[in-house]
Amino acid sequence: MTESSPRFLSDYSPSDFTLSNVNLTVSLEDKKTEVISELTVNKINKSSCELILNGEHLKLVSVTLENTVLTTAQYELSETHLILPAKLFDSLSDEFSLVIITEVNPEENTALEGLFKSGDAFCTQCEAEGFRRITYYLDRPDVMATFTTKVIANKDEYPYLLANGNKIDSGDLEHGKHFVTWYDPFPKPCYLFALVAGNFDLLTDHFVTVSGRNVTLEIFVDQGNLHKAEHAMTSLKKSMAWDEEVYGLEYDLDIYMIVAVDFFNMGAMENKGLNVFNSKYVLADSECATDSDYFNIEAVIAHEYFHNWTGNRVTCRDWFQLSLKEGLTVFRDQQFSADMHSSAVTRIQNVRLLRAQQFAEDAGPMAHPIRPTKVLEMNNFYTLTVYEKGAEVIRMLHTLVGAANFRKGMDLYFKLYDGMAVTCDDFINAMSSASGKDLSQFKLWYSQYGTPTIKVNELYDASTNSYHLTLKQSSPVTKSQPAPQPLHIPIKLELLTVNEKNDTISTDHMIELTEVEQTFEFKNVESKPITALLADFSAPVKLDFAQDELCLYSIINHARNSFCRWDAGQQLLISYVKQLTNDEQFALPQALITSINHLLTSNSEHAFIAEQLKLPSFDEVAGLIDNVSPQRLVSAIKTLAEFIAQGTQEHLLSVYQLCKESSKQTNNVGTRSLKNVCLEYLSLLSKTKTLSEKQYEQANNGLAEYENMTDSLAALTCAAKTNSPALIKQLNHFENKWQDTTLVMDKWFAINATIESENIFEHLQGLLEHPLFTLKNPNRARSLIGAFAMNNPKYFHCLSGRGYEFLAEQIAKLNTINPQVASRLITPLIQYKSFEASHQSLMKAQLVKLHRLTNLSNDLKEKLDAALK
Repeated sequence: MTESSPRFLSDYSPSDFTLSNVNLTVSLEDKKTEVISELTVNKINKSSCELILNGEHLKLVSVTLENTVLTTAQYELSETHLILPAKLFDSLSDEFSLVIITEVNPEENTALEGLFKSGDAFCTQCEAEGFRRITYYLDRPDVMATFTTKVIANKDEYPYLLANGNKIDSGDLEHGKHFVTWYDPFPKPCYLFALVAGNFDLLTDHFVTVSGRNVTLEIFVDQGNLHKAEHAMTSLKKSMAWDEEVYGLEYDLDIYMIVAVDFFNMGAMENKGLNVFNSKYVLADSECATDSDYFNIEAVIAHEYFHNWTGNRVTCRDWFQLSLKEGLTVFRDQQFSADMHSSAVTRIQNVRLLRAQQFAEDAGPMAHPIRPTKVLEMNNFYTLTVYEKGAEVIRMLHTLVGAANFRKGMDLYFKLYDGMAVTCDDFINAMSSASGKDLSQFKLWYSQYGTPTIKVNELYDASTNSYHLTLKQSSPVTKSQPAPQPLHIPIKLELLTVNEKNDTISTDHMIELTEVEQTFEFKNVESKPITALLADFSAPVKLDFAQDELCLYSIINHARNSFCRWDAGQQLLISYVKQLTNDEQFALPQALITSINHLLTSNSEHAFIAEQLKLPSFDEVAGLIDNVSPQRLVSAIKTLAEFIAQGTQEHLLSVYQLCKESSKQTNNVGTRSLKNVCLEYLSLLSKTKTLSEKQYEQANNGLAEYENMTDSLAALTCAAKTNSPALIKQLNHFENKWQDTTLVMDKWFAINATIESENIFEHLQGLLEHPLFTLKNPNRARSLIGAFAMNNPKYFHCLSGRGYEFLAEQIAKLNTINPQVASRLITPLIQYKSFEASHQSLMKAQLVKLHRLTNLSNDLKEKLDAALK
């Protein structure tokens, strides 16, 4: 690996050159693909300057400048750049032609960046900086050009040759080869370039846009999987209709293509007109996909489609502005999902992810603003902070300016910047101009990092019927952020008061916290209210609010806002876990059992009840306790689960049976979710422990009324968590049934990784040697190694440190195979600061060992440097 220096946002300057047209001819071969790149170069800086092109892992064949072939003495070539000296351009006009011929080896490209083989297909991934692995280029997002791409390959092996834009030519060539030429009329940065070649099954449909244009829709999948693409196609058409209705945005090309591949570092990629997807976010049918799979496919299809405008038509000036497109597009896909499903449940699931993982990232060694200021390896900043916290920042904007003004701001943004590469400030300025709202202080959300905390104090004056709410905000103080400024924070809240008739009255309010400390007065409040703060989770903050159990139970029972009811329950459960972690003899209150029994018999929607019943995760609670013992935390969560199961077992069993009968007649996702949450509790009890075994048998007995992957995996997960006597038999049955279905086997590996057994490490070693396991497939690596580190805290954090050692060993192997995957899997190991000293020491020892690796990738080096600093 080559050494490289960090890049800084403050050092940005426009390119001295830009490119207006790119003509690519790509002749595909497994080991020796030839790329001819014909560039129209425009000199922007009129002074004498050299042209520096990015390039990695390339064999340079020739360079031709204005029809003259350059000798090697006329240019400089390094491992990362092709440099043409300024004197070459002195006699040329400001626009000139440059032809570069390179060779690449797709078959050996296990990093899956640039051009690589995914199974038997050729595929590209160019975001963030993969295009430089295809040809020498100005690989930066503010250089935008129109692309014409001619793809050549063997016709029998690769009947489909795809690239960006509209197809303009095709034909047969000598020696059994053929070509297809594509033209994309919309200027784009090279990170949006895509090329795919393979032998696929094709699902075709059409969408008529609001202006009456007929767009061809094509989804390419591995042969035999055509029936599994129907849901993806339906999701695509829903996304296109929603974006027209909600944002007035119409698709712009004649064709929209999606290709599903098994070997892919990301979830999906929004390349203009040709989206390349990880197959897990395309393929689904009623037999092999779970309810979560269906939801995620719909959401990811929508996300990548929405990028056509928020990311493609308007793109990033530089990679520090990544949240400009990602945070905004995540917000849009969350809006879409809320409209397609339960808005309350969708919001809760968004917040669960944020609190469990993004808050930890904000508190860890790689903490960064949603617009980072320093980057060594750009791939490391495709983070939950940029995506999920970035979406929360957009949501706050939506709250502050209102839905109508937000739409006006979006319209203005596209009017001003269509076809341009812009910044986060440009977006905020468009919102401010359209709404008339001063958002200058709000911009601090883009430059400050860490999760803010709001300390809350309240005072009720019965003599004046006035209620005073005092809020004090603080953000983390660090060496690189010594004096964080107060943020502009919208806080939605609900006040619950009791009138003379003993009725609970609810009133909604929205306040804006802009100072370090502010007091807000509410007049004509008849009695001291109970305050439910952060309705709909209106800001990504933590609350320091000393509400007692009685207040929280009142919010659960009486608040109108669904999020507030759920959140009050989570606060109670977290408080009990904390107390159990500190005192294993802590007596859990009977009021909790009463409340859950009431919940189980309520008329709330099943999906919402399921969310209320789920306990806070290990990661979420770990981030709230300093110097916590991982083992005691695992034990505390288990103790709480067992207490709830014991106290509510009759109601749990009744609801489980009712949901089971109901799901035979209706394919209700919420009912199935509630049933399986009940099963998770019931599997902890000796009386009902065998329910998971029976459910697995029914889910695999061939009867349509019971058979589905959601129930099958839920049962297996319960068996793994309780190390059921039937587990091994069930796992063997599952493997035999699904061994030829790649995505289902990913689930099998993931469940194996979560088994709570003293033999887990011997079991993991056996799985590493399984004939279907390979570190070269990112999905397979994540399904085993990532699932163990993230979802088996008891053994990942075992006292011997063996769990940390296991993860470090696999990361060391991945460092040379696929640095991106290695870097993403290391996250649980670098976030060690919440844990007690003995565990910190064990975790750091493995980080030091990794830091000493020869040929350490920049992906890992950046994170290890931060963790060990």
